[in-house]
Amino acid sequence: MVTKSHAPPKRGIALDGREVDLLHYIYSRPDLKALRGSPSKVISAINDYHKQFNRLMTIGPLKGAFIKDLITARKPAVMIELGGYVGYSAILLGDAVRAAGGVQYLSIELNPEMAAVANQLVDLAGLREHVRVLVGAGNEVLGERMREWRELGAVDMVFIDHEKEEYLADLWLLEELGVMETGNPVVVTDNVIYPGAPEYMEWVQASPEQKREIVKRSDVGSLMPNTELVYETTVTGFATDFGSGKDGVAVTKVVGGQRMLN
Repeated sequence: MVTKSHAPPKRGIALDGREVDLLHYIYSRPDLKALRGSPSKVISAINDYHKQFNRLMTIGPLKGAFIKDLITARKPAVMIELGGYVGYSAILLGDAVRAAGGVQYLSIELNPEMAAVANQLVDLAGLREHVRVLVGAGNEVLGERMREWRELGAVDMVFIDHEKEEYLADLWLLEELGVMETGNPVVVTDNVIYPGAPEYMEWVQASPEQKREIVKRSDVGSLMPNTELVYETTVTGFATDFGSGKDGVAVTKVVGGQRMLN
């Protein structure tokens, strides 16, 4: 009997083997040759698996199209993703960044098994030169690599889609690193309705005075939140086949309080 003493526990609809099964499914498809070098066909194959076999916690076609439109409009040079899962968003959005003239899409995934699946699918889609999947905790990788990534160009967009209770700490770190004060960055966060990210939403909708009160009552650890930044956040709702059937994507941009570090 095999023990998995080092692997994270399975969840209701994830980390139970379905992600590796997805990889086997795609590489056993009779149209595999047609998938090679085609991001859109790889995405279609993942969608087929989701509909025909096991549901996957990807952003899906509707949210994906919405975020792709944001990318097309903003044309980010560098886009960072926190939470890569099987690489669906890295392929879909990374291809959009490339098409918009961007340099790099950087996907950070804590689980090395998921990152391995994502890397295989990114390679199959022909995006190895434009999409990088890095293994590690978002806070550690961001802190270690941000200066290097800025040399590629401005970090214009960040997509956050992992543990919802970590969203606020992610934003605080982006603030501390100066990402939110350079250029005109946009942070896109998934699942703000279901399962929800109330602490994150409270912060991005708060005034500087309210943020100072939030910091007083919060355990910020070694982080240094920027209480002076003022955000504008819009939430777009989507139907989903998970949970309550309703979810939302938040788009947050800075509208005041920048010290203009760029």
